Amino acid sequence: MVDSPTGVPPLTLESSLNNNIQALLKETGGQNASQKGMLRWSLQKKLEADPSCSVSLIRLLIKELEKRQEMIQKTQSFTHVIPVMHTLYSVVIKSGVMIPTSLFQTVYDRLMKLLILPLPYSNVARSTMRSIKMEITTPGSLYLRTVTAEQNLRKEHHALQEKVFVLADPAVFSAPLEAAVRAHLEASNFLRDAPTMERNVLQCVLQTGLGMNCQSSRLAQALEALEEPMVEKHFQEVVLAVEKSLKQGAEGRANYLNKLQHIYRDILSASKEERPRLDPGSVRSTAMPFPEIHFLLWREEEDLWNLLANFACSNSASVDEEEKDKRDSVQSRDSGIVRDLNDCDDAAKSPVRNHAPAISRRNAYKNSSSADKLSLVREKMEACPGSSPLLDENRGRHTARVVVLGDNRVLGRLSKAYHSIRKRESKHLILTNKLNIRLYYIPVTDGDPSLSSTGSPCQDGGTLSLSSLLGRVDPWYNSNINSLGAAISKLAGKQAKKSESPVQNHFLLDTLCYYLRCGTQPVNLPLYSVKITRSSSEGQSVVEEVFVSHLEADIPEFRHLKEKLSKKMSVRLKKPIKVFGAVISVSYTKIALSRRQVVDGEAPMICGVVVTSEPAALTSGVNHLTVMFNSLNPVYNSTIKTQSISIRTLEDRTLTVCLDKDSRRTYTDVQRLEITPCLDPGCDIGSRRSLVQFVDFSKYLDKALSLPIQTFTGVTV
Repeated sequence: MVDSPTGVPPLTLESSLNNNIQALLKETGGQNASQKGMLRWSLQKKLEADPSCSVSLIRLLIKELEKRQEMIQKTQSFTHVIPVMHTLYSVVIKSGVMIPTSLFQTVYDRLMKLLILPLPYSNVARSTMRSIKMEITTPGSLYLRTVTAEQNLRKEHHALQEKVFVLADPAVFSAPLEAAVRAHLEASNFLRDAPTMERNVLQCVLQTGLGMNCQSSRLAQALEALEEPMVEKHFQEVVLAVEKSLKQGAEGRANYLNKLQHIYRDILSASKEERPRLDPGSVRSTAMPFPEIHFLLWREEEDLWNLLANFACSNSASVDEEEKDKRDSVQSRDSGIVRDLNDCDDAAKSPVRNHAPAISRRNAYKNSSSADKLSLVREKMEACPGSSPLLDENRGRHTARVVVLGDNRVLGRLSKAYHSIRKRESKHLILTNKLNIRLYYIPVTDGDPSLSSTGSPCQDGGTLSLSSLLGRVDPWYNSNINSLGAAISKLAGKQAKKSESPVQNHFLLDTLCYYLRCGTQPVNLPLYSVKITRSSSEGQSVVEEVFVSHLEADIPEFRHLKEKLSKKMSVRLKKPIKVFGAVISVSYTKIALSRRQVVDGEAPMICGVVVTSEPAALTSGVNHLTVMFNSLNPVYNSTIKTQSISIRTLEDRTLTVCLDKDSRRTYTDVQRLEITPCLDPGCDIGSRRSLVQFVDFSKYLDKALSLPIQTFTGVTV
């Protein structure tokens, strides 16, 4: 006997769902961002309230995919393919009801036809196909694995965990805004109860797997009557059944369903209640619980490293035995250090800022093992869009999901922290073999988001230029995440007025969780390294930095002249202003087919230089820099395009340099700047060939380091 759906006529239900889908797709291509994201959220809530509509919604999405494929052949427009596929995936993972195998097969066949599309669309189709295949073989497995990992339910048969860290930029978040966002996000921590979540997982998996053989309302009543030890016992049985079925593949489906039937009967027989108190005709909603979210203001640069190291080392007991043996035998590799540091313990307490006082060195050479180096190369290869995971079986790595909130400045700080992590890992692995690190970005500004330019993301100079870039390459990100930033900025006022309903309070959490679960495709933002030579009373000092979007350098002593001349230039002059003399020397490589033409010269009376990054995702070419030289006389202003540039001051003048428009990253008394594409420290594996014998795969890789921000579409450069 199957529970009957709600009393909505099928034709009326399908018509309503179809209207929702069409409105959602129309919103994706629209320009008005005020209500973007709300339609997707409304459809999600409708599905959670009435899981029985999942089958109808999947059928409509299949028809929509077929329609979009026909349109692609005529117009080459791919805008709506991604929203349909991600909506389809979201329905499958959250359905909570049995989806007919024939319908799943139709979905799989339709997605198979999308593999002929160019990247990244075919990559999203392939990823969705993997999930569909898992559900065909083992119904309910996606839901179980997601909830078990997100809720950190330490289970013998599925020990992988996830943690969500939300880091907000204090330069953007005022005290009222911080309090409002913290209240919204940390509300998820009060909604987490392990026995309740285990009951929900049992309910969902049994409903999804057994279909007509499961009475949802009776099962829900029986689960509520069970004592916690029995809930735990049956939960463990379901987890084991799912993992065993996934290993066996299609051949294990029958045994899996039989096992679910036995568990279902055991639960009903263990319940002392005989009469259902719930409506026997209802389908039990099994909405996914919110993950635990750790929110903090990102005040210190080391905060991110400390969070990740604590997470990795607190779960070190669950890493595979090979990693444990390697860590225990670190001294056998003769690092050359009398007292080898216990990396995990030190990292969990605090970062080591100065190694010199803590260790003494013999005449030996510390060297990362070949396995460590290849782990970094493997991670680099997997980060390439369109690639498939290498050696993915049972790697036993937990997942750290890092969400940053702010404008370009917070992405600049994230770039520096990410480069620092890769540099540390290239010397000794602490995180790479234990964690999958996923980076997410939600744009939030302390100004009016509507004032940000929607022009060229890199040349408009706006504080949200990078979010504009991500929105242009991924319209689904623009609809759901860029619009979320505007909603966050208004939370402080709503918090003060107490104008939100309890349900509306979950919009931020629901959208964030959707981003975390479905934002699986990275957009790689190119990073640039800056070698800054400064003058001081003690001589010259060199600082190495990283930026992702913007570098600005000016000569302080010319600022007042520029302001004075700008006022004069506002009045029409009969004769142009003549400016003589050079203040900086410039050397750069022009972007050409040969990439060999080097230009050296002096710039006349330059008062400032502005360097902006132009990712290949927008230029349909190569990553490069646009360098604008601002003169006291606008007649002498000029712009060049290059991938590397060196700027040196003349006549004992100095520059003031600001990175990513962040006043906290300002350097004064700068005599020389050398800007080049940032190299990934993890790819430098061939320099010590005599000590480490292995095939140098790095020569086949792009050694430039990029910042991988998760989106829904991703970009293949």
